[in-house]
Amino acid sequence: MPVLKRPYGIVAMGFLAATTFAAPLHAQEVAGTEIEALIVPVADTDAGMALARRQIGEADLLGAVGTLERAMFARPDAIALRLLYASLLCRLDDPAGASVELALLGRQDVTDESWAELTAACGPLPRPSPSARRISIAPEAAS
Repeated sequence: MPVLKRPYGIVAMGFLAATTFAAPLHAQEVAGTEIEALIVPVADTDAGMALARRQIGEADLLGAVGTLERAMFARPDAIALRLLYASLLCRLDDPAGASVELALLGRQDVTDESWAELTAACGPLPRPSPSARRISIAPEAAS
């Protein structure tokens, strides 16, 4: 039987293997929150918007982008989600991606509050031509 002159290499390889397999377990937790808790509410547009706004308030912009992407997958026609998503793309230095999202809006009319939020993130942009429908990404005031 060969004698190992450097048993530390085997110990180091074992440690590396153990940390590699443990990493996916840690990745399934997001700031102490279960992944399922982030997935469930996005099927509802209002719940998805509320969760994304909470994440934005906590400076979790990438988390908010993920939430909005899941919500838009469930509701591709939800213009308010797309507007907030475009503003986040600008905040994350992706104006080209934001332009694509704005082009998908077509001729939707956007409220002044929503447009102000979008241009605060993206800078001056050509406003879409108005139609009969007004869309808002601003949180509604409590009645």
